[in-house]
Amino acid sequence: MKIKKLCDDAEVILISCAAAEVIVDPLAKWVFKTPQKDNDAVIRIFEVMKKKGISKIAVIASNTGFGDAGKKQIEELAPKHNLTIVLSETYDKNARDFNDLLNKIKASGAQGIINWSIEPAQSIIPQNMKQLKINIPLFYSHGFGNINYVKAAEGAAEGIIFPCGRLLVADLLPDSNKQKKVLLEYKKQYEAQFKEDASTFGGHAWDALMILVTAIEKSGSVDKYKIREKIETIKDFVGTGGIFNLSPTDHNGLQKDAFEMLIVKNDKFTIYKD
Repeated sequence: MKIKKLCDDAEVILISCAAAEVIVDPLAKWVFKTPQKDNDAVIRIFEVMKKKGISKIAVIASNTGFGDAGKKQIEELAPKHNLTIVLSETYDKNARDFNDLLNKIKASGAQGIINWSIEPAQSIIPQNMKQLKINIPLFYSHGFGNINYVKAAEGAAEGIIFPCGRLLVADLLPDSNKQKKVLLEYKKQYEAQFKEDASTFGGHAWDALMILVTAIEKSGSVDKYKIREKIETIKDFVGTGGIFNLSPTDHNGLQKDAFEMLIVKNDKFTIYKD
C-alpha cells in the first residue's frame, strides 16, 4: 500500500502478489493484483458459518496491513450476513502466546473464531486452543495456503476451515475443472525445481508474470502504455488463483468462485464438504 500511489504517479505497472482488496479498491490506473479479494474470502467463510448454525463470532487479526484490511472487511460484512461479532481484537504480529486472548474469546460466547494473519500465529493459535480445550470452529483467511503452517501446528491444525485457490487441492479436482491442467503442471514444475510443496503464494507470482507476458504479446510492444491497456482487456486467462477477467474497472479480475473452501484433515489440505 505504501507504493500504490508512487507507482500510479510514476506510471509504472504494478501487478501485486498481495491479497488486500485495498490494493485495487479504490482503483489505481497502474496497479493490479492477482490474489483473490478479501471480501470474497470473508463471504465464503460466512456462508459456511451460516450452514453450521454459527451466529456469534470472535474476530482476531495481526497488526499488519493484511490483518487490518481483513478485519475491516469482516466487521463491515458481518451485519449483512446476520452475524454478531462478540469480540474483535488485534494482536502483535510477533506474538508467541495467545492464551489470554483465547480465554477472552472463551468467555465471550463466540461460536466460531476467524483469525486473519499470515504470521506464525497461524500455527500457534490452534496449539493454544487445544491446550485450553476450546472446541469451537476455527476459520482462517486465504493467507493460510501453505502446508508448512499445518506442519508447524504439530497436529493442532485439524479442522481449520479456510477459503483458498485450488492449487493446494489440484489433484482432487474433477477433470472437467478448467484450472486443473494448469494447476497440476505448475505444481509439478515448482516441486521438481524447489523440492518442496507448492503453496498458493508462488502461484500468485506465476499469475502476475504470465498476465504481464500475455499483455506484452497482445500489444506486440514494450510500450508501457499499450501493455497497461492490454492488461485491462485480458479475458478467460486460466491462472493458479482462478480464471481472470480484467477490465478498466476491475484490476483483479476474480470473483467469489475463484475460492474453494478447504479443511485440514490428517495434517493435509482437502476440499471442505458441508
